[in-house]
Order: sequence, then C-alpha cells, then structure tokens
Amino acid sequence: MAEEKLTEVTRVPMWDPEQDDVLVCRQVRQETHDVKTFVFSGREPRAFRFYPGQYMTFELPVEGMVTRSYTISASAARPYRVEITVKRVPGGPGSNWLHDYMVPGKEVNVSGPGGEFTTDATGEEKLLFLSAGSGITPMMSMTRTACDLSEPTDLHFVHAARSPSDIIFRDELALLAAQNPSLKLAFTCETTSASHSWSGYTGRLSLQMLSLMSPDFLERKIFCCGPALFMEGVRNMLQQADFNMERYYEESFDFGAETAGTIEEHASAAPEISDQTFRVSFSKTGHVVECGPGMTVLSAAREAGLLPMSSCQRGICGTCKSKLVSGQVDMQHGGGIRQREIDQGKILICCSTPLSDIEVEI
Repeated sequence: MAEEKLTEVTRVPMWDPEQDDVLVCRQVRQETHDVKTFVFSGREPRAFRFYPGQYMTFELPVEGMVTRSYTISASAARPYRVEITVKRVPGGPGSNWLHDYMVPGKEVNVSGPGGEFTTDATGEEKLLFLSAGSGITPMMSMTRTACDLSEPTDLHFVHAARSPSDIIFRDELALLAAQNPSLKLAFTCETTSASHSWSGYTGRLSLQMLSLMSPDFLERKIFCCGPALFMEGVRNMLQQADFNMERYYEESFDFGAETAGTIEEHASAAPEISDQTFRVSFSKTGHVVECGPGMTVLSAAREAGLLPMSSCQRGICGTCKSKLVSGQVDMQHGGGIRQREIDQGKILICCSTPLSDIEVEI
C-alpha cells in the first residue's frame, strides 16, 4: 500500500483592524454606466471577518487627504477579499478619484470593518429589503451571504432605480433568485427608454406598489437603505400602513459627502460632562471658538463656521478623524478609531468633548 502523505494546511492570518491598514486593488468591474465595483485584498493573504452590511473607511489622496466610508458589497462567507461598489457622484471627490484612478495593483489605506446595520437572512424571520440607488450595497452583501451559506428562509428584495440601465447587480440578483426560490425580487424604475425593454413596475415606490410586491410586508422585518428622500418616503408610507416601526431599520447615506453610517441607536454609558467652557483652536484655519459644557469638538468647529468632514456623529465611521495638537478631550467612540491612532494623538471630533483648552489640526 502506498504511503499516504499528509500535507500541512496553510492557515491564512485574520485581518487585524488594529494592525492591518493597507488594501491592494485586485480587480475593477463596471456595473452600470456610473457604478464600479472595486475588489481588494491584503498585501499578504488575509481572511476578513465582517458582518454583511458593514463598511470600511478609506483614506483617499485627494484634496490633501479625505476619508470616505463605503459599504462592503461582498459576501461575508467569502473572507479573502472585500469589495465596495461606488457610484460616481458629480463633484464628489471620493467617488470620482476611485473611478478615475483606482486600478488593479494600487494600494489604499483603510480602517474597519465597522457598523451595526446587519441581519441574518438565513434565520427564520421573514425579511423585506428596500433599497434605492447605491443603497443596494448593504442589502447585496446580506443577500449574497445568505445565498452562500444556505437558502434565505423568506426574503423579499425590492429595489428602486432611475431607469432599467441603472439597476445595479440586476443580472446577478436574477440568477440568485433563480437558484433560491425563497428569494423574491421586485424592481421599479422612475423612467424607461426605448433602448431598454422593461416590463416591470414604473414610477416611485408607493404603498399600493409595495402591497403588490410584498403582500405580507406588515409581517416582515424591514431593512431600508438609499437617499434621504427615499427613506423618508418609505417611513411615511409604512406609518400610513400602521407598520410596527420597531421592526424597521435603516442605514443613512449622505450622498453629498459620500459617507455612510448606521442610524440605529445603541445604549452606552453616559460620559461625565464638565460644566466648564473651554477654548478650541483650529491650527490650520486659525479659528478660535468657545466650547460650552457638553459641546463636541465637531459642534465647536461648526460654531466657528467650519465644515469638517463627518458622517455618523457617534464615533463609528472614523470620517472625522483629526489630530489633537494639545489639550485633553473625553472621547466616547464606537469603534471608529484604532488604539494606535489614539496613541498617536488622533481623535474623532464628533464624539470628543474638551476637558481643557485644546488645539485641533483642522
């Protein structure tokens, strides 16, 4: 009998957000005329652990340096690469830089993953996903993950787009639905054209339309993501139908700033708030402002007429990361900053309140 040879299994190290911070672009895919998917992995093989619907924050070398948070659109069940799917926003520095300059082989600094907008689509609970435009990305990650792990138990996926040619992942979703009978799809387009045949719903999502797409939507847990006006319309529509809003979750995308953050509320220990007023100086602009009790550095910056980048305003996304030049703050963050960055003197200004006169590099 031939001697059996046992080969050692190569173990791929896990991506450590406290240590790993560089991704390498491996592939770029054109999804629609103004949407691209960017596929990344580590410099060395790494396995990523993230929940479907979470995002990563990218440092992009534009206008000096800007940070943008993009949802991971990939399946969490495929851990060796991450993907983001980005729509080109007119005048948007982050999305335009990615579309114009991000190519295979290029490196980018990142932090994360993070975020609380997630669910298990393989569970027993009936779900309804409502998305519009680029808001499809967290829903796509959840759906891909569920289909990779097992058939989704009972999932209705409704997506709104400007036109048939703007439906992101249209072909892939159709394939997933064909392979998973419990996944039901419905699309609606605001407009149609002679160049694209369309037999689906037309017009903005309405209560009557939703009742046809998902007749038992009142019995489902609903996850919603898209432009602010779309989500406002969905909330009004559901309230009109007497939907139990405790079963409604949304993720807010600020498309003008091209950043993303969850708006779900999570309880945390209340920080001690000083009753003193401190002076906040912004070293780059020379502005100085008084910061009253309980006021964050971000609020002080806005009082000074400054508009620093920010998104979640709860210390989750890392968009407002800045250098604390001097002084002390109380920072109650939600995971949007690494310990080594804190050790380097960086803070998240959205969740930092001064404990003394401070100077910030803004």
